[in-house]
Amino acid sequence: MGTVLDSVGKLIAAYLSKEVPGYEPFTPSDPEHLRGVIEPGDVLLVEGNNRISGIIKYLTQSTWSHAALYVGPIEGAEEPSGEPHVLIEANIGEGVTSAPLSKYFPYHTRLCRPVGLSYEDRHTVCRYAINRIGFGYDTKNIVDLMRYLFPLPIPQRWRRRMIAIGSGDPTKIICSALIAQAFDAVRYPILPKITKAGSRAARREILHIRDSSLYMPRDFDISPYFEVVKPTIVHGFDYTALHWADKQKPLEEVAGTFSVFPETLSAPPLVPEAIDEETPAEVPAEEVSAQPAQISAAFSAHFVQLSELAIYRARAREMAA
Repeated sequence: MGTVLDSVGKLIAAYLSKEVPGYEPFTPSDPEHLRGVIEPGDVLLVEGNNRISGIIKYLTQSTWSHAALYVGPIEGAEEPSGEPHVLIEANIGEGVTSAPLSKYFPYHTRLCRPVGLSYEDRHTVCRYAINRIGFGYDTKNIVDLMRYLFPLPIPQRWRRRMIAIGSGDPTKIICSALIAQAFDAVRYPILPKITKAGSRAARREILHIRDSSLYMPRDFDISPYFEVVKPTIVHGFDYTALHWADKQKPLEEVAGTFSVFPETLSAPPLVPEAIDEETPAEVPAEEVSAQPAQISAAFSAHFVQLSELAIYRARAREMAA
């Protein structure tokens, strides 16, 4: 009977882990920038595209369906190409494994960094996760897998518990639970439950660590104790250096040698400039004497034209009569 359950569990796990065709991330990660800023202890959130990812997104009402912990190069773990494994993650059907960073380059990702974590505690968190490599997901526990096959409408208050249901075996953990346990080893908060206790003299807040099975990938994103690091802008961002495929280059009179905007712009004065009365403009005498004659000649020509027009209209009336 155990062999049958194990076989059924493996089939269900394979079905849930199969990727859905046609996935295209809205904003894929930038490999070069991601490699340059990620540090040990950072949590990499992933928008997965397999069948179980869609269900986790629904149950958590979040973009993120998977989480992995960056621990740096792991000794003895690398790809055939020589790329070292630097991530620790837990997958259904595989258990806790290591993976290279390039595994999630094609996906939409987010980097969450614990703030103020000391070097010693950071090392402890990474070592805790590395020591869990090999912990598996028991495919005989069909209940843990069957709950993902029925994406039925579930009340909001039950969704988190639906993912947390399990056998209770500490060697069977999901991705976010593994990372939560690693941070719990150094008492670093993620989303602690806060209970306020007070008296007349003082008030204080008591932090309670939640059960690790209740943590989801999105909790690292919304945690007030994790910083969201965006690799493309962490070292500065120049929007003018972008090349737009659907835009023509700026016209020369707009850009030219002055880049997008000219360095200096001339604006009209807010008040009229004062007239320099001490140095009036000099006009030659010949032009002054010639102006009345020019005006008189222009007026005479205009008067002749009006007279001829009046005579023409009078003759036209006579002929019509």
